[in-house]
Amino acid sequence: MFSFFKKKETRFVLGAPAKGKAVPLSEVSDPTFAEEMLGKGMAVIPSEGKIYAPADGEVGMVFDTLHAVSMTAADSGAEILIHVGIDTVQMKGEGFTGHVKAGDRVKKGQLLLEVDLEKVKAAGYDPITPMLVCNTTDYASVEGLTGNDVNPGDDAVVIEK
Repeated sequence: MFSFFKKKETRFVLGAPAKGKAVPLSEVSDPTFAEEMLGKGMAVIPSEGKIYAPADGEVGMVFDTLHAVSMTAADSGAEILIHVGIDTVQMKGEGFTGHVKAGDRVKKGQLLLEVDLEKVKAAGYDPITPMLVCNTTDYASVEGLTGNDVNPGDDAVVIEK
């Protein structure tokens, strides 16, 4: 009752998907990410191989090769893509372990994927992990917070309605 008196939330924050160094998408060596073709966000140069949910929401897809996961944030409706490494699809799942599947409801900070970073590097791939808001145009702004070392769940992307 009286919910119409409640102020609607207009600012949402996504947490970092991994421990490491937060960098702008422009530092990702793949132009699809660097030029924000799939959406705005940020990337993490991971220091450990665990990928966590950046928000409460629902998993949309876990790629067969386990190198990427998409989800929709419950509070903002943000369509999030977390892509572990560049060209790691070529690894065909080798070195990756999935902990969720499409349709799973997840909480911020829940483990989504694990990756053997040494295996990724040994195979010649960059483990940098972009996190994008694919429906960026639905929002007034989507801004990645970069330049710091982050732990999973630390503020990483600010979304304004």
